[in-house]
Amino acid sequence: MKLKLSALLLAGGVLANASAFAQSADDKKWINQCLSDNKDAKVAASVVSTYCTCMNGKMSDNETRSITQWEKANPNARKACEQEAGWS
Repeated sequence: MKLKLSALLLAGGVLANASAFAQSADDKKWINQCLSDNKDAKVAASVVSTYCTCMNGKMSDNETRSITQWEKANPNARKACEQEAGWS
């Protein structure tokens, strides 16, 4: 089980890093704000990074709210990204 979890976290980190190359400066700004907003979370940094990247991907490019603000109005997206990131 620990091996599966480690592999999953590693894969999530690789995917998050790969998607970082395709992000605009605006995307990076919002993701960094999300990372900052969740800096005290009791999960691995890779989980938070995957979650923030997922949430950013679900948001419109024209969105003006932060990821933290947007997630409150979109609980289904939040739950999907929590599951994708392994945030439990």
